[in-house]
Amino acid sequence: MTESCFRATKDGITVFVRLTPKSARDAVEGVGEAADGRRHILARVRAVPEDGKANKALEKLLAKALGVAGGSVAVTSGATSRLKQVRVTGDSAVLLRKLEALGLTEAARNQTG
Repeated sequence: MTESCFRATKDGITVFVRLTPKSARDAVEGVGEAADGRRHILARVRAVPEDGKANKALEKLLAKALGVAGGSVAVTSGATSRLKQVRVTGDSAVLLRKLEALGLTEAARNQTG
């Protein structure tokens, strides 16, 4: 079964991310799917994966992409792993529309593909 790359919560959304550190650029590149059917947002950052630098860069990247304050985004799981859960605090309906605008939801992919 295919799962979404995010989950709505009472105070925002939780986003599932596969992060590639030490990349040539900072970017949100789309949605990937693991062999077990779990989906995740594909993100790249230039920061190195030491002392939380890549996680902080990911938080900043997602905040900018979603148009929210940096303090609204926090890595909550997977601090030392490529697969992470990131909490974004805010109105989940508004955040969902922003994910759709970025092409990161099922509805957005169905419209383009």
